[in-house]
Amino acid sequence: MPVPRVRIDHATCVLPDGTRRASLLLSGGPSGGSSGGTILDIDPAPSARADEVIDASGLHLIPGVIDDQVHFREPGLTHKEDLHTASLACARGGVTTFLEMPNTVPHATTQAGVDAKLALAAGKCVVNYGFYIGATPDNIEDLRHATRTPGIKIFIGSSTGSLLVDDQEALERIFAETTLPLTAHCEDEATVRANAERLHGGASVHDHSKIRDHAAARIATARAIDLATRHKHRFHVLHVSTAGELPLIARAQRTHPGLISAEACLHHLWFTVDDYDRLGTRIQMNPSIKTRADVDALWRGLAEGVLGVVATDHAPHTLEEKARPYPKSPSGLPAVENSLALMLTAMHEGRCTLEQIVSWMCTAPARVWRIVNKGAIVPGSDADLALLDLDAAHTVRDAEQWTKCKWSPWDGLTLRGKVVRTIVGGRTVFLDGRADASHRGTRARYAYEGD
Repeated sequence: MPVPRVRIDHATCVLPDGTRRASLLLSGGPSGGSSGGTILDIDPAPSARADEVIDASGLHLIPGVIDDQVHFREPGLTHKEDLHTASLACARGGVTTFLEMPNTVPHATTQAGVDAKLALAAGKCVVNYGFYIGATPDNIEDLRHATRTPGIKIFIGSSTGSLLVDDQEALERIFAETTLPLTAHCEDEATVRANAERLHGGASVHDHSKIRDHAAARIATARAIDLATRHKHRFHVLHVSTAGELPLIARAQRTHPGLISAEACLHHLWFTVDDYDRLGTRIQMNPSIKTRADVDALWRGLAEGVLGVVATDHAPHTLEEKARPYPKSPSGLPAVENSLALMLTAMHEGRCTLEQIVSWMCTAPARVWRIVNKGAIVPGSDADLALLDLDAAHTVRDAEQWTKCKWSPWDGLTLRGKVVRTIVGGRTVFLDGRADASHRGTRARYAYEGD
């Protein structure tokens, strides 16, 4: 039986060499089970066989979004989120691949832990997936031999128990003795603790940004960059939140080309400390929300190429948990189903172009993590795509969220630009407000794995 084929006609496509009207021919993947389709051709011959034709007149087609920083809470914390609900939210938002962090319960700090999460995802995720392995002060052998993972996540701050690695000797060993790409949560633990002691733990959520202040982020980012450049180890700075970190990153990028990359997250691009009055603990995050000057600096950092990736750090908690009085309220917020629409809204406001969005959310994450066959619309790549109506307006509503926690910090905000169809492996997984919950994505694969 021939593999089904899908043709997308009359779309305005964001291609590596420019944006133009084009048609795509896709292998549709298996008729059941997991995805596996590829982009067969751009502007195929009219006689090329197609079992399904999608008229994309008036719509824009981009590669599927790759979100390289999410917390989907499974195993162990599934009352907040699970892999199935989170992957449905991804599909709704045009996210076709996610890379998930290791601070689940139990932590994914061994190959067995990573493999267990891969097995869970294979049975639950409607989009593609990958899982980092977490560093601890004493799991260097696990990190040296890890495979089927995009890289190693270090919590230099903002963690407890075995995942907190702020001892210099342990950090030196990780940077010196491992080969996988490294990434880190950069907040200096000593600075955070000193600030918390000075403020007696904090009287309100407004104190969160004073406890997790500019210095905490800057000191830890400088420390990590020093380790990476001395050991010549590929390193990615997660969720940059301050203007002060940008010169550190830019300098390292000039002196050590290709070694250091960095990203911004949606909440740090949108919210400021002035929003605590309105949103309270809904925007309590680690690293914390900063000032308007920092927000503007992050947008400049993206425009200038110092920051190359936009991610979500999707980290849901229930509203009941978030309503606890500070500092008992947990840090984290949901974002995957609104991230692309938020960036499209920013495009309409003149903050960026569609081509920049594709670079930051699709192409760059694939390049940073060396994900094979993703991030661009080219023949031979995986057929992971998002079809957009750039002018469609919709309002974010808590009750309408697909994430299990059923709320968004952008509740009530009207966005301009919407995902109308999401395709994973050549098969439609989201269309007309509905998802194919039976579909299963596949594990992301990385260049170091070879063939």
